[in-house]
Amino acid sequence: MISLGDYTSEQIAALIESANDFKHKAKTEGQAFHPEQPLKGKTIGLLFSKRSTRTRLASETSVAYLGGHAMFLGKDDIQLGVNESLRDSAQVISSMVDGIFARVGEHQEILDIAQYSSVPVVNALCKGNHPTQILADLMTIWEVFSKRRPEAQTIFEVFRGLNLTWVGDSNNVIYEILLAMPKCGINVSVCTPANYPIPEQVRAHAEKDAQETGTKVSYFNNPLHAVNDADIIVTDTWISMGFESEKAQRMKDFQGYQVTSEMAKAGNAKKDWVFMHCLPRKPEEVSDEVFYSDRSVVFQEAENRKWTTIAIFNALFTNKTN
Repeated sequence: MISLGDYTSEQIAALIESANDFKHKAKTEGQAFHPEQPLKGKTIGLLFSKRSTRTRLASETSVAYLGGHAMFLGKDDIQLGVNESLRDSAQVISSMVDGIFARVGEHQEILDIAQYSSVPVVNALCKGNHPTQILADLMTIWEVFSKRRPEAQTIFEVFRGLNLTWVGDSNNVIYEILLAMPKCGINVSVCTPANYPIPEQVRAHAEKDAQETGTKVSYFNNPLHAVNDADIIVTDTWISMGFESEKAQRMKDFQGYQVTSEMAKAGNAKKDWVFMHCLPRKPEEVSDEVFYSDRSVVFQEAENRKWTTIAIFNALFTNKTN
């Protein structure tokens, strides 16, 4: 799994349904571990070249839930990309584990690991994509709006016609949103400063999916225009890891981009709009009033990283379904 852009909408829906089943059994039936322990006797290598909270928690608890052993391999623990090439590292590591979950830097790094690994590889984050996050986001959207649309019979009926607005940086999270959500029936409005454009290849992919599903993908520089009729407003950090030296300039560039109740009201967002953020969050990105309000689903979204990661591992590392 390099990107959800490589998956069909039906495959994405199947992963969401699987994740929901795991969550339901844990919450209502007290199923602390998968009864069949499909990863029993298997080791999953967790390659992290960047710090993480949710991704590490989700991956380690997911392997434990499925009965396997998680081996955390941080950037200070192994020679990955330092004294050893990614190719050599991928070949060596994959010869001793049953799956790889890699959180890396450049997009080419995850491609190299996938190319030379002899076992399945899941992209836990790279500069170009973040599939595990967006799968959790889709699950959260489904949970929230299936309650508002009780007549909907399928995940796609829940998603159809929803308007999601992104207000923030041009980064891997919005790229993955564009690669996954239009094909699932969700309209996407993207608002970034003019000097933070979305890559053309991402736009082209999203437009192709939108044409096939009848959804809309729109681009803005003014947040008030972007949030018009929004059901969901999403943002992320303006200063990702590795961009700390640009903080002063970025703070200027993103003036007016803080998500607030006033922004949503002035821009005519839906009255019952919900807020999402992949975390960690900084106050300049969203006001406390919104972040800690009833319309915020950020902690539900964070927890769903676990259930969707279990679904991914169950599908890719065991070749089994529920």
